Amino acid sequence: MEELVAELGAAFPCADLDLLLEPRADHADYIANWLQVLKNDNRAVFTAASHAQRAAEFLNLLQPQRTTEPTAANEAA
Repeated sequence: MEELVAELGAAFPCADLDLLLEPRADHADYIANWLQVLKNDNRAVFTAASHAQRAAEFLNLLQPQRTTEPTAANEAA
């Protein structure tokens, strides 16, 4: 289960930051293994996603807050 949490936990910040993941040759086999786990436990994906979301939110809170300063382009608009 921990690996599924890690996979989803990596995907959530990538989605938030509009980062594209590079496919790997062995990724299909890795995902196929998780499909079997999910078939055996139909709640596993929800449990893993919940843990991953909490971890992603925690990491997001650790980031420094962005401040937007006026620029010449913003002032002209």
